[in-house]
This record gives sequence, structure tokens and C-alpha cells, in this order.
Amino acid sequence: MTALAELRDTHVVHTARSGRGRVYALTGADLAVAPGETVGVVGESGCGKSTLANVLVGIERPTSGTVSFRGRDLWSMSAADRRATVGAHTGMIFQDPSTALNRRLPVRRILRDPLDVHRRGAKAERDDRVRELMSLVGLPRALADALPGQLSGGQRQRVAIARALALDPALVVADEPTSALDVSVRAQILNLLLDLRERLGLSLVFVSHDIQTVRRMSDRVITMYLGRIVEESPADRVSDRARHPYTRALFSATPSLLRPVDPIPLTGPVPSAARPPSGCPFRTRCWRADAVCAEAMPGRSAASRPGHHYRCHHPVQEDESTDDLVRESLPREHR
Repeated sequence: MTALAELRDTHVVHTARSGRGRVYALTGADLAVAPGETVGVVGESGCGKSTLANVLVGIERPTSGTVSFRGRDLWSMSAADRRATVGAHTGMIFQDPSTALNRRLPVRRILRDPLDVHRRGAKAERDDRVRELMSLVGLPRALADALPGQLSGGQRQRVAIARALALDPALVVADEPTSALDVSVRAQILNLLLDLRERLGLSLVFVSHDIQTVRRMSDRVITMYLGRIVEESPADRVSDRARHPYTRALFSATPSLLRPVDPIPLTGPVPSAARPPSGCPFRTRCWRADAVCAEAMPGRSAASRPGHHYRCHHPVQEDESTDDLVRESLPREHR
């Protein structure tokens, strides 16, 4: 099956704010999103999740590598062709709806803007589409003339979701879509996204710090560390069959009432994206690191199940429990 969106050896390097040195925001990313698939992206703050999301939908141009949509390289197109391709077939849901929406425009105009820009249908058809979008995301018609500041956080995010869906995109990228919302509202928005994914057959890239939610939402989970994709795994294997030590540590730190375990402790400095360590980027915090890890970035290895790949010189075995890893990672005097 041809990938809907694909990154190949994609790098993003920024100039540091000081004007001196470089920040390696994304390094050697390879990712393919299939039609109808949901890919979750997890990792700590600053690991490159948002950069990956922006590159996928053409908001940010990579320093090197390719970004393609339905087999066409976005950055070999003309600017007009790229706007038409990305704008008409992809949607983006940003982290904070209070800043992602124009505060001076009513809901009706916010939802109609993509239709006007891409000249979809006649005036009456655009008005009908606005009403349809509001119904699709559960917004009352009475809010059509409301300004974003008059809406609750959950209602604003519903408007943002409706705007992302205005042109019937094949791919929607949701970058931390619930992190700015109250806990009581998050479940409503997540359930809405799940429902829309099923009803519309969307491909969805879901970026979040909430790794248990990512596992629930996704078919496949990507783990990122310091700008690199270090593991990709089927969602049902990511918590207790992951092969990369960082993925295991990340999921062990998530509280669970059903399986309470101590988290795998990570010690050592968190490296800077401006000065990444040699070899494996995780080696400064990994309890398994040795001289080999400092010498070379590990290659891409395949696990026993198709679609499961990782980059690690000393991977965790699939049958190793988190409890065993907690004991292994502790200093000898504390084991």
C-alpha cells in the first residue's frame, strides 16, 4: 500500500537563538503514514515531536531529506501547488485553541475561511458546509456568531477540529490537542477524535505527552528522543514488549492502578539538542550504555513482529519485565 505521507532521512537544523551554533531539531527521520492509520508520537519535551508534525504537513521545510504526500515531493513543487496539495488534503489541530483561532472572527468565519481560500462550492454550499461542520463536532448552531473568547476551552478546540476538517482532508495532524484543556474536557475531545477517525476514515498523527492516551488512540506508536525516532511499535506492544530502554522507561513512569510498578529511574544529564552526544543520543541516561554506544548511532533493527523496529546496541528482550528492568537499572548496592 502506498504511503499517504512519508518522511525519508529528514533533518531539521536551526540556528541557535544566540546566533552561534546549531540546534538539531530532527535527525534522520524515516516515517510512513498509511491511509486510515493512526500513528502516535511520544517523547519528552524538546524531543522533536512538534517539529515532526510541522514537517509532515509542510509548515516547516526540512534542511535535508524528503517529505512526500501521495508519492509527490512537497518541496519540489511550486509554492502554489504545494499550498493546494497541503491545504486541501491535510489538516492541523494545534496545541492551544485560544491562540490558534483568530479572536476577532466569529466561528462562522473561522470555519468558512478554508472554503473561501480554496474556492470550494458556491456561497450557499459553503454556508451549508459550515453548519455541517458544527454539527459534526457537536457545536450548537447558536454559537456560529460567537467569538472565540466567548467560548469554553473545549468549544474552542471543537472549532479548531472543525476547521481542520473543513476541506475533507485525508490526513490530520493533532499536536498536543488536549494539553491546554481541563481534565474533565480532555476525554470529550479524545472521544470526538476517535469517533471522527472512524466515521471519516482519516489518517491521524497524534502527538502527545500523555503516552497512555497515545497507546489507546493509535495503531502504531513512534518514540522520539533528542530529535531521533528511536523505536516504532504496534500500539499493543509498546508498553511491555518495547525493545528500546527509553521506551520502556517512558511507559514505566505512567501511573497504573491495574499494574502498579516502580518507574525505571533515569540518571545522568539530559543532553542539549545544540550539543547532542556522539553515538546513541540516549547513552548519557541509559543504564546499559557502554563504549560501543558512544562510538556509533545504532542501526535500525527489526523485532519479532512486523512493523516493530528500534535503534539500540543493547536492546531490552521482549520477555523482560519492567520489574526486572527497574532492578537492573538501580546501582548495585540498591538492588
